Amino acid sequence: MKWALRIFVILYVGLLVIWPVYLVGQRTFEGGWSGIVTALTSPEVLHGLRLTLVATFWSVLFNLVFGVGISLLLVRKEFRGKGVLSVLLDLPMSVSPVVVGLALMLVYAPDTVVGRFLYGAGYQIIFATPGIVLATTFVALPLVIREVVPVLQEIGDDQEVAAQSLGATPWQSFWRVTLPGIKWAVIYGVVLTLARSLGEFGAVKVVSGNVSLQTQTATLVVQDTYQNFQPETAYTLSLVLIILAIACITVVSILRPRKARKAA
Repeated sequence: MKWALRIFVILYVGLLVIWPVYLVGQRTFEGGWSGIVTALTSPEVLHGLRLTLVATFWSVLFNLVFGVGISLLLVRKEFRGKGVLSVLLDLPMSVSPVVVGLALMLVYAPDTVVGRFLYGAGYQIIFATPGIVLATTFVALPLVIREVVPVLQEIGDDQEVAAQSLGATPWQSFWRVTLPGIKWAVIYGVVLTLARSLGEFGAVKVVSGNVSLQTQTATLVVQDTYQNFQPETAYTLSLVLIILAIACITVVSILRPRKARKAA
């Protein structure tokens, strides 16, 4: 039974993850290095990567600050509606990204109340970079929170109370006591947010308008180039996104046990 389960898991992971990724890599290198360089230096790919990095940066920053703050609120404070808030925070993980994009359209489109006000003030959200940032941030919203909350519950607040009783301000208590205790949860949540943001497609496609060299992120460029009979570019950019996501998770997986052993 043990070997049967192992074989089943290997086949499952192999057919679902390893084999498709291998085929993307194989197709990428079929045209040689010259084809890869040509694909990566095309204006569409460069613009898509740049826009993706911008959206990812702001998504990670917003979710880092918001995620740590909400985690402290959920664990350290008691208030009415706490359970409802916790459920709502998981909504981005259970709702289709396309629905998220449509919901943002209904709020921030130029013909809505909010959108009309912002557009009149000189801020375009939908079919512009801010809309892409909003969509990317929304879909990755729970990732930092769901990593930090269990750790905060595990470490408790005894050390924080002791620090404040010795004269530390809440800010000093956070930086010197709370943050060191949750740092790996924060880092892992940030890495997951980074990987999720790099690969976002559905919500971004709805709010961006998918305009070449204007509002196309890397994932949208992959779709556009593949549908326009440029498979080499699509495969190359897909492989780049895969490598970035794997690299983020691998680095944390390597460093985390090492730090833990040093601390022990």
